[in-house]
Amino acid sequence: MSHIFLLVGAPAVGKSTTAHALAAQFQKSIHIPVDDIRDMVVAGRLLPGPEWSAGLVEQVALARASVTQMALNYSKAGFVVVIDDFWDTNSHLQEYDSLTNLHKIMLLPSQQAAEERNIKRAGSGDGNPYIADGIRAVYEQLRNDFPNGERSSWMVVDTTDLNVESTVAQILTKIDKEK
Repeated sequence: MSHIFLLVGAPAVGKSTTAHALAAQFQKSIHIPVDDIRDMVVAGRLLPGPEWSAGLVEQVALARASVTQMALNYSKAGFVVVIDDFWDTNSHLQEYDSLTNLHKIMLLPSQQAAEERNIKRAGSGDGNPYIADGIRAVYEQLRNDFPNGERSSWMVVDTTDLNVESTVAQILTKIDKEK
């Protein structure tokens, strides 16, 4: 089975961009954005917010179960798999625990850097308010979930001052050191 990477973090930290660039480093690879799977819901899609309903929990779990099966299928066929998803304090992403050869990577720039990226992406004003709320919520969740900053099973990459290429290089260097 090939490597499987799980990149997570708050909104606007560069998960999708980094995941795509990381996947591009391998001869056979696939980038699976969980948001794309969730966006396939045509009617009744629920979005994360301050309160998670049972329906939202179910939809996120269904998307992650689908992504997990895709990852297993592609990995078995020799593809390197790169999944991008958001940090979820409800499950701590345990839906992915069945994946073997999994590298869990948390992209964690400063909260201020994430907020500035949101504003830059929006092109004007204060940025996308939904994304801004998501950034604040996820950083608060991370402070609560890891009060001492310890993330023992996660590779944490501070991307505050890194571009995409440097972020990918740092991830690959850390993976090589794990061997």
